[in-house]
Amino acid sequence: MTRQQAEILQRLYAQGFQIVAFPMYASYVGVRKGECAALLALVASGGFTIFGAPTRMVGDNMGARVKRSDGDYFVWKNEKIEATPQRTSELEKFAAELISSLSPTA
Repeated sequence: MTRQQAEILQRLYAQGFQIVAFPMYASYVGVRKGECAALLALVASGGFTIFGAPTRMVGDNMGARVKRSDGDYFVWKNEKIEATPQRTSELEKFAAELISSLSPTA
C-alpha cells in the first residue's frame, strides 16, 4: 500500500467510515458506514477505485441487490431485506460520499 492510499484510508476513517475486512474479498479493502458497505481496489497509481457497486449489509455480509416479482431486495444466501426508498436513499448518499472522499481533491 502506498502512502497516498494510507492517507486516503485515514481520511475515510476521519469521515466516519470503518475500514473492515470481508474474508470472501481478501484482495480488497472493505469500507462501511452504517449499514452500507463497499469494496476498494488498489490502483497502481496510488489511489483506490470502487470494486463492484456499493451495497447494503445483510446481517454481517455484503448483500446483492435483486429484483423479484414481489419487490426489490438486498440478499445474502437465504437472508433478505427490502430495498425500501429510505435504504436506497442511504445507499446513494453513502456511494456519493465515498466517491467524493476517494477523489484526489477531497
